Amino acid sequence: MAIETPSQILDKATAAAKLAREAADMLQTTADQLGDTAAGIAHAASGGAIDPFVFRLAIFALAVFVGYYVVWSVTPALHTPLMSVTNAISSVIVVGALLSVGVDAPSLGDDGPLWARLFGFIALVLASVNIFGGFLVTERMLSMYKKKG
Repeated sequence: MAIETPSQILDKATAAAKLAREAADMLQTTADQLGDTAAGIAHAASGGAIDPFVFRLAIFALAVFVGYYVVWSVTPALHTPLMSVTNAISSVIVVGALLSVGVDAPSLGDDGPLWARLFGFIALVLASVNIFGGFLVTERMLSMYKKKG
């Protein structure tokens, strides 16, 4: 049996990665098509009578369950990168909340801009708490790996 050179191993790994990416792209296309088909069937079966609020509420409930199982199935070694991603997402929420609080919305009646600013302020506070807590947890986890001397 011949010993492979590092360049041969790299070529094989690159080819395997390319095949995996193509398979993932095909699966994503198929999943998108199935989702579009399911949405069309649901729309046709209900005659378009699904309330948008109920539809969005169902998506939110599914996202809560999926998020719960994804987070609790993460191995402890990956908690620090997960917290970093959470901080990145929260920083995007902070940018949106700042825009909501600071930008004058077109007048939608007397309550429109006030409610937008109120919800933007609540989102800003919650996302800021999330970012601060994420940094505290990340710092504590990283300190566990430091040598005690």
